[in-house]
Amino acid sequence: MKTIFCNFLDSQDKDGTIKVKPLGNAKNSVNKPTLPGWKDVTTEIAIDKNYAKGLDGIEDYSHIIVVYWMDREKECHLKHHPQGRENIPFIGIFACRCPQRPNRIAISTVELLSREGNTIKVKGLDIVDGTPILDIKPYTPEYDLVEKARVPEWVNKLVF
Repeated sequence: MKTIFCNFLDSQDKDGTIKVKPLGNAKNSVNKPTLPGWKDVTTEIAIDKNYAKGLDGIEDYSHIIVVYWMDREKECHLKHHPQGRENIPFIGIFACRCPQRPNRIAISTVELLSREGNTIKVKGLDIVDGTPILDIKPYTPEYDLVEKARVPEWVNKLVF
């Protein structure tokens, strides 16, 4: 089988700045973040047609990991109450999955419903319409599943 190559979409400047171009965009009916209810949202991810061959074989997976850029978020909090809830501890941004981050990179593991050409349909992706997609990876239990993972007790109080 012949390998199909592509050009890198990112580059690094001399000052360490990293530039990344999205592979595509999300399309759904959500115009602003919503809690709870993400688990029922269906989203189409349209990848640039130049990268459609990169999706070949993805339909064999039940779940994928979507890496995206939270382009609507304009604030950066180093510490806060997740979801703005006072009954959750005041913690550092790297101890939660909240969007107010120095780099607005996010990931979500979601159910893959279908693929047609350069478009995949997923369920449970917690993003708004038009969000730039940076990468897609298959969910692979051998790499991604952590048995007996430990999380703080307050995580069970969050709404998804």
